[in-house]
Amino acid sequence: MPGPAAMRAAASWLLDQRTLPRHESLKLWSEDLMAFIGQLISKIEPFFASLSKNDVPARVAMVAVREARRRLHEPEAAGLLGETERVKRLARSVVALCDHHDALTGARMCVACDRPIEDGQASMPYENFSPSAGAKQSGRIHTACASTGRPRR
Repeated sequence: MPGPAAMRAAASWLLDQRTLPRHESLKLWSEDLMAFIGQLISKIEPFFASLSKNDVPARVAMVAVREARRRLHEPEAAGLLGETERVKRLARSVVALCDHHDALTGARMCVACDRPIEDGQASMPYENFSPSAGAKQSGRIHTACASTGRPRR
């Protein structure tokens, strides 16, 4: 399975689409996003036991986990437009859970190569560099990834 940065990028891409996808594509997106949500929940929940009940980031993450679980149980919607909206709600949950995962772990991942940005390593806000013709995504990117125009390997 991909890491949180790759999941966030995939979900963000889907949310940025302006046209309705084919029903077969939506079915695949739904399956992938549901798997992403399951993986992210399993990464986030262990933090709840170790944090105090007064820990605001943990409490907000708990709410996001509950909402994501609710969305996992939504039935397939009628019609292409309804199903597109349901799958986009799953994508919004993926983005939110990725943000909560990063906040709880203190992780700073490069959105281009999905590797950690270490302390002292040169990086820049992602919105200053866009490999996908203006795609919008929050986060940071290694300066080396931005200067090559493609992810580091």
